[in-house]
Amino acid sequence: MTQIIFPAIDMWAIAPLVAMAVTGLVLLVLDILPPSDRKDHLALIGLAGVLVSLVLTLQLWGSDVRAFRGMVVLDSYALFFNLIIGYSTGLVLLFSIDYVRRQSIETGEFYILVIFAAAGMMLMASAGDLIIVFLGLETMSISLYVLAGFFRWRLAAGESSMKYFLLGAFASSFFLYGIALLYGATGTTNLGRVGAALAAPGAARDPLNLAGLALLLVGFGFKTSSVPFHQWAPDVYEGAPTAVAALIATGSKAAAFAALLRVLVAMRALQADWLFLLWLLAVLTMTVGNVVALVQGNLKRMLAYSSVAHVGYMLVGIVAGLAPGGPAVLYYLVVYSFATVGAFGVILLLERDGRMEEAVDLAAYGGLGARHPILALVLTVFMLSLIGLPPTAGFVGKFYLFSAAMRSGFVWLAVIAVLNSVVAAYYYLRLIVFMYMRDPEGPEVTAALTPAAGLALAVAVWATLQLGLWPGPAFALAQRAIAPLLP
Repeated sequence: MTQIIFPAIDMWAIAPLVAMAVTGLVLLVLDILPPSDRKDHLALIGLAGVLVSLVLTLQLWGSDVRAFRGMVVLDSYALFFNLIIGYSTGLVLLFSIDYVRRQSIETGEFYILVIFAAAGMMLMASAGDLIIVFLGLETMSISLYVLAGFFRWRLAAGESSMKYFLLGAFASSFFLYGIALLYGATGTTNLGRVGAALAAPGAARDPLNLAGLALLLVGFGFKTSSVPFHQWAPDVYEGAPTAVAALIATGSKAAAFAALLRVLVAMRALQADWLFLLWLLAVLTMTVGNVVALVQGNLKRMLAYSSVAHVGYMLVGIVAGLAPGGPAVLYYLVVYSFATVGAFGVILLLERDGRMEEAVDLAAYGGLGARHPILALVLTVFMLSLIGLPPTAGFVGKFYLFSAAMRSGFVWLAVIAVLNSVVAAYYYLRLIVFMYMRDPEGPEVTAALTPAAGLALAVAVWATLQLGLWPGPAFALAQRAIAPLLP
């Protein structure tokens, strides 16, 4: 009689992910129970699940565990991204508690989808196999497709969700076809074995390998919203609930960069081919994002193009090389996420008086410094960080990125990045000028600052200033996190 041997499974390798997934399943059950008119308790339970996942992540720090035949990797690199995804999700949940009720979209599905999207992001960060990258990508994306259209009665929301879905499915097909080509050329989808196969003599010039790499970069280009795969971002950010836009701008980008760096490390043998492509993508992404943001009068669209530009800055760090640029990219993702979630958080707290609509037009922020001085000051801090001015964390993050490019010999790339930062200062400072030096236009803007949202803003502001004044520990953590990927 044939004996069936089941492979041993190390549950610690997926402990933070399991905590997030179990939280989502618990929310599914609780959603059908009373009360049916209020769902605050689901947000709090979701937040508790996120905290459990973060605690497990901290307890496992320094681990190097591989499970499921090497398909899932829990190392310092994955744990670092779990922290980014966890705090981004937690801040979004805090902002959402009152926001979804004010916008009449308070349903249990909202919190459930946020949690499952975060679980998909964590799976991408821990992926040691291209199939796991794809599974995490789709788990995250399907949740975000639905969340983007949560304003069901708004035509713009339906349009944004449909565009996001169609373009996302198109990009996913490219990504999956790239996986198929690499499997056909190397006989495996495991990243470690793919790297070993590509290092064989002549493999770097195999057309199947080159085509597979190109198709994977198309898929990653869409998920990171790098030019020319960024067209979905402004429409989705504008039509989606602002809390969802914050999650897309932070957690999904962190997950995409986590998987992208692992894939590029595995394909180190093809570096001569992908290095120039990423150099070109970095320049185009920075420039297009900043130039188009200059003419935006809608703050959500402005932040969408701003996020595109910041992707370009992070690509500069990847081009600089893993050793000098890798820690800079990880550190920048941390500071960018805090500032971006905070900026979207201020926007979702503001409404046009008497119209129950979000205040997203630039003109609505005239005189905000006099009427709501605390929110104006907080938003100013986030804008200064996104510009990259001291003493905010954005200044230190850009310094690390651009200096890494300089040390690696990419002087012109660093110069282009600095010039783009100067261009970006215009549209960020323009908002600050409106808040403090312009009179209000149209209906007055009212603020709905709740204890939960206040806590989220306080955390984001504290982190933005703390990481700017004392960046050493966080950057050292990023250096230790990137170490498992170094040769």
